[in-house]
Amino acid sequence: MTVTRRIILAISGASGMEYARILARALREVPGVELHGIISEGARQVCRYELGSDPLELESSFHFLHDPANIAAAPASGSWEHAGMIVCPCSMASLAAIASGVGTNLLHRAADVTLKERRPLILVPRETPLSEIHLKNMLRAHRAGAVIMPPCPGFYHRPESIEQLVSQFVGRILEQLGMPHELYTRWS
Repeated sequence: MTVTRRIILAISGASGMEYARILARALREVPGVELHGIISEGARQVCRYELGSDPLELESSFHFLHDPANIAAAPASGSWEHAGMIVCPCSMASLAAIASGVGTNLLHRAADVTLKERRPLILVPRETPLSEIHLKNMLRAHRAGAVIMPPCPGFYHRPESIEQLVSQFVGRILEQLGMPHELYTRWS
C-alpha cells in the first residue's frame, strides 16, 4: 500500500462505539490511508458493553495501535506527520483535557500536538444535555482550531437502520478531512 495520508482515530470512553466502529472501517477502506488508533481503557469497557464484543475486533481495523499510556509514541511528536486526528466518541473528560491543554495520556497529547501543528482535529462529543462547562470547553477547543461535530445525523436520506443513520454522520466526518466516500447520498 502506498501511504499518502496518516490519520489518527482516538476513541475515548464516551458512549457511541458504533460511530467509532463504522468510522474505523470507513477510514480503513479509503485508499492510501494509514490508520493509527488510540483506544482508552474507558473506551474498551464501553466497547464491551455497547458492541457486545471484545475490543480486539475494533483494534483489528487499525494499521497501527498505540498504547494510550505511552506519551513517547509517534503521535505525541509534532515532527511525526499526519493528515488529521479524530476523537470519536469524545468524552467530556477528554474534551476538557484537550480544551485546557492539560493532558494525562497519549490521546490528550496527540490532540494537543495536532492543534499546535495546525492539523485538522475533529472532536465528536457524545453527551446530552450539555452543561455550561461542556459548552465552554467546546468553544475553547474550537477557538484553538478543533472542529466540533456532535453526532447529529440527518434524516433526509431516509435511513432504514442504525448503521445507515451512523454512516451518514461518519460520511460527514470524512468530508471534513477531504476524503472520498459512498456512505450516503448527498443532498442535491
